[in-house]
Amino acid sequence: MTDHLSRHWPAPAKLNLFLHVNGRRSDGYHELQTLFQFVDYGDSLDFKVTDTPELVLHSDMGEVVPDSDNLILKAAKSLKEASGYSGGAEIWLTKVLPMGGGLGGGSSDAATTLVALNALWQTGLTKQQLAEIGLKLGADVPVFINGLAALAEGVGERLQAVTPAEPWYLVIHPQVHVCTKTVFQDPDLPRNTPKLTVATLMSNPWRNDCESLVALRYPQVANALAWLIEYAPSRMTGTGACVFGSFDTQQNALDALAKMPPHFDAFVAKGMNISPLEQRLRQL
Repeated sequence: MTDHLSRHWPAPAKLNLFLHVNGRRSDGYHELQTLFQFVDYGDSLDFKVTDTPELVLHSDMGEVVPDSDNLILKAAKSLKEASGYSGGAEIWLTKVLPMGGGLGGGSSDAATTLVALNALWQTGLTKQQLAEIGLKLGADVPVFINGLAALAEGVGERLQAVTPAEPWYLVIHPQVHVCTKTVFQDPDLPRNTPKLTVATLMSNPWRNDCESLVALRYPQVANALAWLIEYAPSRMTGTGACVFGSFDTQQNALDALAKMPPHFDAFVAKGMNISPLEQRLRQL
């Protein structure tokens, strides 16, 4: 690795502080209202700009998907095509977020790739243009590109910046992979929560419309929720499998983590309304 390496571009996890399913659309997608907040924990990417056009991904993951389907390489290729950039990049991924956990890991990796290479290649695309590229890669990619805690509507692409409290979270991964598509195709998923105004959404008690169904289908998720509720207000994020509890202090979250059963994976992280990626970008 040479001096031309641009290191430590964060790909943070997100939490859905609430998730309402308002209905199913004619294209099969669902209308949602959800609140995204970032945490100071996630994957990390390093980039090296190359004169040759190749895109190369190095990863420490055992379960890298084939190159053609890898969201990081798809993101880099999409940016090259949109901008007409002729060079390439080598990318190193340090993966810590679980797959299928509801933390947005793959989408966050793709967003960080778009944001970092747009800066390093000096391709000059706006955040809006990057978000349009990102939306084709996944519904959660635009919120990571935008970098601000947001209320999302539609399939998750219509974003409005909000500033919820930034507590400490204990996030538990119950060692099970939940497929988003399977959850949204389940006939028993509630799909009739009325759309609410921003003021109502931000002031009412928060809930996740997918949580009861996923807890029923995946006992590991139910067990994690049942354990965590003893220590803090807790919910599932996204379509699962991860669940989180909010704490006033880091120490309280760490105290709960210390009592956790050994069959869960978990981490403690701070809620952030400005994402670590956005903060990294502002340092350039």
